[in-house]
Order: sequence, then C-alpha cells, then structure tokens
Amino acid sequence: MTFRWKDQKTPLLCLAPMEGYTDSAYRQIIKEVEPKVICFTEFTSADGLKFGNRKSFKRIEFKPEIERPLIAQIFGSDPAVMAESAKILEDMGVDGIDINMGCPSGKIIATCRGSALFEEPELAFKIVDATQQATSLDVSVKMRIGFGKFDLPTLLNFTKNLESSGAKHIALHGRTTKQKYTGMSDWEPIYEVKKQAGVPITGNGDILTVENVQQKIGNLDGVMIGRGTYGNPWIMKEVQAYFDGKEYKGPTTLEEKLPTILRQAKLACEFKGEKKGIIEMRKHLSNYIHGFKNASKYRFRLVRVNTLNEIEEIFNEIINSTN
Repeated sequence: MTFRWKDQKTPLLCLAPMEGYTDSAYRQIIKEVEPKVICFTEFTSADGLKFGNRKSFKRIEFKPEIERPLIAQIFGSDPAVMAESAKILEDMGVDGIDINMGCPSGKIIATCRGSALFEEPELAFKIVDATQQATSLDVSVKMRIGFGKFDLPTLLNFTKNLESSGAKHIALHGRTTKQKYTGMSDWEPIYEVKKQAGVPITGNGDILTVENVQQKIGNLDGVMIGRGTYGNPWIMKEVQAYFDGKEYKGPTTLEEKLPTILRQAKLACEFKGEKKGIIEMRKHLSNYIHGFKNASKYRFRLVRVNTLNEIEEIFNEIINSTN
C-alpha cells in the first residue's frame, strides 16, 4: 500500500534523521523496539545520488521487511538535481522523500542547502515543487523555526508556501539555525504553524521522556524524536504506549538492556562489516552506559573496542560489578 502522510494514524511518532546515527542498523533496532515508528534515513546528498556516490547510496540501504515505512531525507540546492534524486529514491523502493531544510552546519548553509533555504524562500519552494512533480511518493520537509532572529509572520508565510508547493508533511524543530542545538527548543511557533496548516505538522526538539511529549504535543499531529533515543531506543515504545492509552517502562538495568545492545552491534557489523560496524557502534555504546556507576572508566574502554566479543566482555564486567 502506498504511504501517504494524510492517511497515517495520529499522533505520529517519527525517528528524526540524524547524521552518523540513523543508519539501517539503528533504524532496525528502533523498529524492533516499536514497530509503529516512522523512520527517516540520515540526510543524504542529492548530488551524491545523481552522480552514483557509493556512500550516498549506502545511507539509503534498508531492510524493507523491518524498516517500512522508510522516509529518505535528501539535501541540495538545485531543483533539477533534487527531482532527479527523487526518481532514484523511488526506484530504490523508499516510502517517502523528505527535504532537509533544517541542518545548521556551516558547510551546508554556506552552499545554500539545509536551513539556509529559509533565507532563500523562492528557491525552497521551487525545490519542493520540482521534487514532488518528479515522484509519485509524498514529499515532506524538515526545518527549523527560523534562521537568525525569529519572526512568526515569516515562518507562517514560509510554511504555507511549502504546503502550496506540494509538501505533504512538515516537521519543525523548535530552534533557529543560529541556536544550532543550544538553549531550549520553543514549540509555541510550531503550534501557530499547525493552526493554519492543511497537512500534518510534527514537532521536534528536547523530547527525552514521555512527560516531555505530554507537555509539548499540544495541537500537533505528532512528535519526532532524535537525540532522545541515544542509548534509549525504548523511549519510542514508551511514547507509543502513551499514545495508545497504555503504559510501558523500558529496561533500567544494563543486564536487561544487553540483548538489545548486542543485537545493534551485530546489525551494525552485518551492515558495514565488523571493522567499520564496531567503529560506528562506539558512540552508541558510550550512550548506553550514560548514568551508570563508573561510566567514565568503562566509556574509555568502550570507545576503543574492535570486536563483538570485546563489547560483550566489557558489558558483562560492568553488570557483574554492579550486582
């Protein structure tokens, strides 16, 4: 069945696209914990897809039997290239295409990509229109509430024109580009966007607990969680349980978490080979032990592991030391 944003049951629960994190192994773990999550890929260069860059295609690889619906996020500044990459992505079998208008990285905005498109609205609207015209898939946009100084009328006009240009869903991060990831996200502007929107609007920023969701969701169609999943994929099951009128508490001990940790490490090795997979896992391992006794001592060792056996040995050592 073709994925359509307007047909999805609300509240929506989305995994944010995160550079260096939301690869196939991470997405599979999230979906195994909570199957109702809508996953986004890492942001991927439209130019890389057009010119056959191997790394760009690797970012889109997925296990359809586990990861659907999968939304592929792309970034670029040329409407024609974005349209061409949309056709490539559709042929690869993804379920939707998201346009990155939220990345605050200096090297991205310097070339009028990512959140820099907020400062070039006509180009932004052309990109959405060209991308949507090129594919039968739904096209969505992830963005921030502003670039420099926040201005509500500008934000409302921008999002309304994104919708008019063909965007079928808009996810808003409650910070400006200038803020990057500092300070607290402001969801009030997101609620204002929703009041005028004819498409689903999802809020993003500073969701670490179910209580955060309860406080923030307001009139929105759903939430998008990113950094809140670091070391805690179970937050997705906790939030979905809340949406379903139930209650779920994720594991609290490393002993309970270990099967999932090892499962993710194994998937990472299957996806990227053991050497690269383990290197990619190091940051995740560090996140998993956050808050546990002697975490800094074990973190020093975990960010240097080279094999699956080393991971299991260190975690069993941590577990035995806390029992």
